[in-house]
Order: sequence, then structure tokens, then C-alpha cells
Amino acid sequence: MKKIVIFGAGNIGRSFIGQLFSRSGYEVVFIDVVKPVIDALNSRGYYNVVIKADKEEIIKVENVRGVLATDKEKVAGELSTADIVSSCVGNNALPHIIPLIAEGLLRRYEMNRDLPLDIIIAVNMRNASEFFGRELSRVLGSSYPLKKLVGLVETSIGKMVPIMTEEEKKADILQIFAEPYNTLILDKKAFKNPIPEVIGLAPKENMKAWVDRKLFIHNLGHVSAAYLGYPDNRNFVYIHEVFEVRQLCEKVRNTMMQSAEILLRQYPGEFTKKDLEEHIDDLIKRFKNKALGDTIYRVGRDLPRKLGPEDRLVGAIKMGIKHNMDVDRILYVLTCGFYFRATDESGNMFDRDIEFVEEYFSKGMEYILINVCGLNKAEYGDIFEKCKKYSEEIKALYRIN
Repeated sequence: MKKIVIFGAGNIGRSFIGQLFSRSGYEVVFIDVVKPVIDALNSRGYYNVVIKADKEEIIKVENVRGVLATDKEKVAGELSTADIVSSCVGNNALPHIIPLIAEGLLRRYEMNRDLPLDIIIAVNMRNASEFFGRELSRVLGSSYPLKKLVGLVETSIGKMVPIMTEEEKKADILQIFAEPYNTLILDKKAFKNPIPEVIGLAPKENMKAWVDRKLFIHNLGHVSAAYLGYPDNRNFVYIHEVFEVRQLCEKVRNTMMQSAEILLRQYPGEFTKKDLEEHIDDLIKRFKNKALGDTIYRVGRDLPRKLGPEDRLVGAIKMGIKHNMDVDRILYVLTCGFYFRATDESGNMFDRDIEFVEEYFSKGMEYILINVCGLNKAEYGDIFEKCKKYSEEIKALYRIN
């Protein structure tokens, strides 16, 4: 049996990567810091993915086990004998797993100096392979033939996994919810070994275009629903409620289409307008999935990241400006994001959103645009003026102080 080692037994690790490889006959070994999860994986040897749709389905994911990330010796041993590896941790945890991966690569190199290993980088990050390459090289040193032996495979993660309530988590520590979508887009050219024969993998030639499609259509559209829906009706809890209001649904779709036009200009020949329009309509259908129970809070939270210089909104705006294209719809959503204050089921704002309000919003629009969005006034003066104009419109329309 072939083996995949997955760093991160969280949402994407369990609901997506682990599930895909398990169903195609792989043994799945999760590396994680949460001991109760690791203990449960080893005790049970399986877990359930609950597919949330009109008709609920349960996928039993078998041949799984776990290793505590703190057991560095054991982690290195697992990597040294892995057929493939995947990183499914959040961006903040990446500095902690890079040294673990490096140690495993060195162990593998000692065993066989000609045995390559592919790492599926299952994170939503532009230029993820460059980041991994740079960080691994820094730890491994110049004597390790990184480019020869390690395939750094970027992905476009389109699977939506909602927040589970504390009650749902307590009912089963390993159970995870997800939508039916089950396609993993990844970089065809990055593999050092043959591409795994796993159902659901969709290798692409121009991976950068597909990463940007995910970020500037899927992620942009999702967060547009949260930032446009929140001020319109503070009683909304779920994303699907936004799309039940025709005017809001049209605003979100038009924003996504504006970004699609920018992508068509950026990547001529990779997509057609029909392709992207069909993709947008399919995404909106998925966003409307009531069974998913996806909340406005989850989709919009973490303002310092989602309003950041290379993220879904500002990244699309900068790309559009580069091509002298209209970005006003996206810019309006960005400005709405400055006023996003959604809370979780307990009535609490996300920690980073509190930080945004206290450290950035309190100092004014210009301060946010410079220090969160990474825009400079000399180059993007028009953006500053339009944001101020939109801010006044938003405050008046939604009676925000």
C-alpha cells in the first residue's frame, strides 16, 4: 500500500486530501499537534466526512493513523518512507512544519540519494512553491539537491468546509463536514514522480492562472457576499441568506464578473469568458447550499489577511489597474470590508478583527489603505479618493457611525 503523509489533520487535511488519497488506496498518515485527534485516529483507524448537500452522504475514510508533530524522530521516519507528502496547515503554522519536512528529506537522502519526493502544498497562497523552496533551502543548506529531489506542487483548493459548532465537534472529534465538490487542481509540471493515480486530481499546465482564478473569483466572490451582506442585514447568519436577496446576489455576481474580465486580460488563451461565467454561476449555486451551514462570520473574518496586499480583493484591484481596467465594484467591496464586524455564535468577534478595528480602523481610511492593503498614495491616488467616497456612501446607506 502506498503512503501519503499529511501535515495537518484539520479541515482540508481530513475532508479533502486525506479522503481523496484514502479512497484511491493509499495509507494516510496525519501529522498534527492535537494529541486527542492523533489518539483517536490511531485508536479508530477511520473517520467520517459528512457531505452536506440536499441529500446528506457519509464517506468513511479508512486506513488512517496519526503521529504527533512533537515526535520529531518518528515524523522524520514517516517522511523517509512516504510515497508523497502534503502540507495542509494554515499559513501561520508553516514555519513550524518546514524544519520537520527538512529533517525527513535529509533522512530520506541518507537512505537513497536518488529518491525524489513530491509535496502537495494544499494552502491558499500565491507563489506557494517559491515560499516552500526558499524556506526548505534555508534549512537544508546548499549541499542538498532540492530542485532535483523535491517536487513542490502548488494547488488551488476550492473545497468549502464550514465551521462546526462546539456541540458537533464534541459529538465526534474526528467527524468533519464538507461540500460535495471534490476536485483538486494542481501543478502538472511540478511533479518529480509520476502524477498519482488518484480520482479527483486535476493537473494543470499553467498553475499560476488557476491559483489566481481561485483567489480572484472564488475567494473574492465568497468574501464579497460576506462584506456586502453584513451591513445590509445584521440579522444574517449564513452566506446563503445573502444570495436569497436578488439585489445582493446580482451585486456579488457582477463583482465576480469584473474580476473575471481582469483574469481574461491577464491570462489570454487560458480561459474564455464562457468558461469563467459558467464557473461563477456554479460557485454561486455552491454558495447557496443551505446544508453547508457556512456563516458570514467564517467567510469574512480575519480582516488583516483578507484585505491584505496580495489577497483576494487588493490583488485583483492591482491586477486590474495594471491593465487599465475598471475595478470599482471590487473596490466597493473592499471598502465594505473595512466595516465588517460579524461575530461567532457566542457573539464574539474574531481576535484579528478586533486588532484591525483597534490598530488600523481607528486611525482612518488612509492608514488602512497604506498599512493593511499595502497601497501607496503616489501610485494609487485614485483608489484613495474613491475609497473615501465609497466610505461616505456606505456609512450613509447603512447608518454606520
